[in-house]
Amino acid sequence: MSHAQPPQKRQNWFARHKVLTGIGAVVVVAAIGTAAAGGGGDDKDSKDRTTQSAGKDSGGGSGKGTEKKEEKAEPAIDGDGTFEVGSDVKPGTYRTTGNDELGGCYWERAKDSSGEMDSILANDNVTGASYVTIKPTDKIFKSNGCNDWEAVPDKPAAGGTPKTEFSGKGGMYRVGVDIAPGTYKSAGNDGDIGCYWERDKDALHGLESIAANENVTGSGVVTIAPGDAYFKTNNCNDWKKAG
Repeated sequence: MSHAQPPQKRQNWFARHKVLTGIGAVVVVAAIGTAAAGGGGDDKDSKDRTTQSAGKDSGGGSGKGTEKKEEKAEPAIDGDGTFEVGSDVKPGTYRTTGNDELGGCYWERAKDSSGEMDSILANDNVTGASYVTIKPTDKIFKSNGCNDWEAVPDKPAAGGTPKTEFSGKGGMYRVGVDIAPGTYKSAGNDGDIGCYWERDKDALHGLESIAANENVTGSGVVTIAPGDAYFKTNNCNDWKKAG
């Protein structure tokens, strides 16, 4: 096996174990941010702006307030790299968002650093958002072509509003946080690629994690139970809560 293996070269963990699997949807997202700075105004306005700017910069004489605004929180795990569990990354649950298939987001939990197929505990090719729980007994966590991972608290903050309609093209949703439990319907396949859904007990991505799954032909209906932890969907039309 080559050590320079690019993302998505390895088979999905479920595919290797002959479990029903979905095929990642092609979602191309082009997001270009632009900022335009406007000018103009009379001399008085210009002087006022200069005075206000000087007052902010000199407030307290240290400029610490400005520095704090510019600081950005470091990601819990970088989107590219191989990390030792316990030293480089802490055990816990993590989330990555905004991944498109062309970016080739791939992650892997492994029991050692041999790089052999037998060392893989679980893995996945991600479109959209994904969650993964890294156990204290894991040795290696690998992430290639993914957006940065953020740590997820065991108990989510109260007051959120879970969605009752969400994209079926690709993603993993936390039940009760991202989406509400209930019965959902989808028009089914997105094109000629098979629509796939999966109800999960946890984010370990093992065979025992799957409560139920299905490859959908035509329209689809699924009841997401309040006790489900996550719901995964690939290449489906949008899911809408029935009733």
